[in-house]
Amino acid sequence: MKQQKEKKSYKKLIIILITITAIICSLLLYSRFISTKGLIVKEYKVVNEKITDNFHGLKIVHISDIHYGSTIHKKELKEIVAKINILKPDIVVLTGDLLDETIDLPKNYEKEIIETLSKIDTTIGKYAINGNHDYEFKNFNTIIEQSGFINLNDNYDQIYKDGNNYILLTGISTNMHGDKQLEEKLEGTTTLLTTIPEEEKNNIYKILLTHEPDIIDDIQSIDFDLILAGHSHNGQVRLPFIGAIVTPEYSKKYYEEHYTIDNTELYISGGLGTSTIKFRFFNKPSINLYRITNK
Repeated sequence: MKQQKEKKSYKKLIIILITITAIICSLLLYSRFISTKGLIVKEYKVVNEKITDNFHGLKIVHISDIHYGSTIHKKELKEIVAKINILKPDIVVLTGDLLDETIDLPKNYEKEIIETLSKIDTTIGKYAINGNHDYEFKNFNTIIEQSGFINLNDNYDQIYKDGNNYILLTGISTNMHGDKQLEEKLEGTTTLLTTIPEEEKNNIYKILLTHEPDIIDDIQSIDFDLILAGHSHNGQVRLPFIGAIVTPEYSKKYYEEHYTIDNTELYISGGLGTSTIKFRFFNKPSINLYRITNK
């Protein structure tokens, strides 16, 4: 009798262990092969009274953290470009980590990326900054520029559309490498703004592109209206009711989709590829679409 009970208990334990193992394997397979595929568009309405009528309805598509060669290859990149073009954006911005120094890339990766990203259509332009993973690639600037992007690392552009008013778009390079200080990276924009009368300056809509979101607390010289960032992936692995499990350095404070900080709207892309591990969980690859309006 005692032996029968022990056998039953043993069988139950085996069944429980097999069930747990099957669940864990299923979750791992889902995170690796299903959750890393597909593409969702997160759409946001961004309202600000500084937006003049000529920019009312402006569409900005935000992509980030492709990590080419991770779970994004030529086929997936083509699908991303096709989705972007369906949205008919006025502006496309890339906030870093197009590449990844930890990945063995195919020999022709440069050609693949340039040919594909060159097919992105916009009515105004395409802009890019680097991320911490791009820093080691000496050909990053070449890839970006030959893909038709304006390299906005530590630079700015005045964007015009059907009028004399403009939006000021500033970009800064990754803050995880190099010796350049943050305020040095913003020096061009700061200098420009000192030449503009105070009243006019306060009415200019200012956008900042940064890879790492946590650095924004260190910006003292400029009040940006909209900041677009990447890096955190919003937590590559998320759990229901808990959210992000782990986020990388420089995205410990800001890592979710959206924050309002004083008068600044901060949006952080969930990213497209994967970093460190080729898993996503409760966080599908995504691109952001912002509709910029004044009401």
